[in-house]
Amino acid sequence: MKANFLDFRKHTKDIIKALELNETVTVLYRGKEKGMLYPVNTPKKTGHTSASHPAFGMWKNRADMKDPSKYVHKIRESRHDF
Repeated sequence: MKANFLDFRKHTKDIIKALELNETVTVLYRGKEKGMLYPVNTPKKTGHTSASHPAFGMWKNRADMKDPSKYVHKIRESRHDF
């Protein structure tokens, strides 16, 4: 099912029924797809995990960040001019 802003205002009941029937609802804005609504009991089928993202673990080998609390304390030292 596809739904735009007007559908959300005037046909909310139909959108809820579609979700209850395990349908995915595509959210449109000015005729372009902007997002998806999935039923709660149906997992998203994206195939992506956070661990597969290129930014995940990109600083794991940095020696200066072995202890994150010390690293943050060191960065913030200059802010405290007591």
